[in-house]
Amino acid sequence: MGAPDDEYDNDEECEFAEEVSSTPSAVVKSCNNDAYCARRDAPMSSSKSSSVDPSSSSSVVFSPELLGVYYSRLFPYDLLYSWLSYDPSSIVVNNGKVVTPSKASSSSSSSSSPSSSLTFPRREFSMTIEPSPGQEVYIRYQSFTSRDELCSAVTRRRPTKIDIGAVFNHPPKDNKSLPSGRLQTVERELVFDIDLTDYDAVRNCGCGGADICKKCWTYMGMAMEVIDAGLRLDFGFVHVAWFYSGRRGVHCWVCDDGARKLSNEARSAVASYFEVGYTSRPASASISRYLGMHCVPLFPSFRAHHVNLGSDKNKGMHLSSPLHPALSRAHEILEPHFVDRVLPEDGHGLLATRASWTKLLLTLPKAAHPVASKLEERWRSTKDRSTPREKWIELKSELASFVGGGPARGGGGPAKAPKNMSSIDRTRIEMWPVETVFQQTYPRLDINVSKMQNHLLKSPFCVHPKTGRVCVPIDSNDFATFDPFAVPTLARLIRELDEYEAKSGDGDAGVVHDWQKTSLRGPFECFQKKFLVPLLNDERRALKEERERRAAVIGDF
Repeated sequence: MGAPDDEYDNDEECEFAEEVSSTPSAVVKSCNNDAYCARRDAPMSSSKSSSVDPSSSSSVVFSPELLGVYYSRLFPYDLLYSWLSYDPSSIVVNNGKVVTPSKASSSSSSSSSPSSSLTFPRREFSMTIEPSPGQEVYIRYQSFTSRDELCSAVTRRRPTKIDIGAVFNHPPKDNKSLPSGRLQTVERELVFDIDLTDYDAVRNCGCGGADICKKCWTYMGMAMEVIDAGLRLDFGFVHVAWFYSGRRGVHCWVCDDGARKLSNEARSAVASYFEVGYTSRPASASISRYLGMHCVPLFPSFRAHHVNLGSDKNKGMHLSSPLHPALSRAHEILEPHFVDRVLPEDGHGLLATRASWTKLLLTLPKAAHPVASKLEERWRSTKDRSTPREKWIELKSELASFVGGGPARGGGGPAKAPKNMSSIDRTRIEMWPVETVFQQTYPRLDINVSKMQNHLLKSPFCVHPKTGRVCVPIDSNDFATFDPFAVPTLARLIRELDEYEAKSGDGDAGVVHDWQKTSLRGPFECFQKKFLVPLLNDERRALKEERERRAAVIGDF
């Protein structure tokens, strides 16, 4: 299968398959040398000058010229190499500062590093390039022996998109010389893809499709918070990195050694874990997911059914009580956001107008019709001045009183449930507020991205051609405050680079990379210090323990 017809308007990922350009006449299964790329425009100059005038218009957000400068001066090859090689020697922490070894020392040290020599050269990359305007060619099975080789290929080809795949048992670029079926995946980070287009059914901000605004972006913050908590607390993963996709979504990369070694079945289990939505049919034994050393219990006394809690397709599915601890935690995370971002008029207005609250009340279980009628009459009164937040609290209070017989929050006395109400109806009413929160805010994953080792996903640090924005890392402390509209564009970065050098020249001793001269410095250094250094420290410890274990086996101390 080739690249998607419009790979930037669909999921920013690619299946393990053949490569087909969007132009039918061009089909490329692999590119094992650079001869093909000679047809491309001449490579960008490596000159220090970054001045580019793509069209003498500040409205230009993406062009081959801007992209060429980004790849030659700003793309963080060192960060990407250190990460994907899992090579502890590729970075050094000196007096609390992260130092990248020089190219010469990095090249020599990485050549002797077991992690680098075994991992990076066997990593698959794919590239989407434009040999001529309007012609796209998608090239798979690319692999590189070093950071410099990757840098050379990228700066020369100027791909509009780079995808990262699995680590194979042989360098992917050698696939044509291998017997059929010999090239097999060995490991790959566990990845997740979340896209705002999957929230169209609940976006009441006026956006749809590829359009986004600050109101609907809040769904991404909620999703990241829930998935991140589940990965860390339920599965014990530590090295979890989040990235902006450049347009309307986010990508998650779980990089623990155990996550990278997961089988396809285990990956499916992890992805499905976040889709457990309701239960039925008592099971004879506990249901658990075994992932290496992790044992993750699901519903202990019921057979689990896997559904997407947020999907509009699953409105007829209902939660059981009590909630699984993971869902209980998700509800604790999501309900405050639901109240602050979904209910009010300056959010998605779910309880902001008579039309909206009437629509919501109609989703109450049929058995709770007396509650709906009572609240509809009260809220439409000219005397009612309650806020959406107060309406939500009142609605939950009325439902609890209806099934439990306690006092309601509002006046007029609680509506009373019939004494012969079935336990099923009672549970449905009790769980309706939770189901409503999940229906509006629960993460909507494209789980097919997560299930297979050989699934390619867009590389972090790339530039989205439709927006010109960089796929920057997202700090786990900034899920709720991350602003996609504040992410720098290519044109802005080139301007910042020129302004910095006009003002400071090359005299700043604290600046090692050109990206440190721009607004990329904050997110890139945060990624380096908070994610990359701890990850490689763990790799260093693991290598040391392995050496000591082998020494103990052979008696070589």
